[in-house]
Amino acid sequence: MTHLYRVIVPVSDIEAAAVFYGAILNQSGTRISPGRHYFECGGTILACFVSKADGEQATSTPNPQHIYLSENDLEAVYERCQAVRADFDDKKLQEGGPSLGEIATRPWGERSFYLHDPFGNPVCFVDDKTVFTG
Repeated sequence: MTHLYRVIVPVSDIEAAAVFYGAILNQSGTRISPGRHYFECGGTILACFVSKADGEQATSTPNPQHIYLSENDLEAVYERCQAVRADFDDKKLQEGGPSLGEIATRPWGERSFYLHDPFGNPVCFVDDKTVFTG
């Protein structure tokens, strides 16, 4: 059986990434190398990565799609994201509907909110009691 064990999050400043993700994930994580800082997320590592700091020539761009993280206390993580001034996604999900950047129940049943990290990576936090897997 295949097991997803690491997701790369391209960042431009490993120190700032460690502070930001440490605050919103409520853990310090582990510095692995000059360009890598790992956070344990329920069996999958969220790996903040600065390619040039680890000797690569290419510069990575932000992920094009959201990383989805489930959380058992969505309000607490939302408050932590507010405290570090996360860039909450202000797009409307539907006309007259809630902003993606506020906690709301989405049409597919997930209770969630969306943001962008300081490096442009899109992230979504979902209440673990409402995770929809199809």
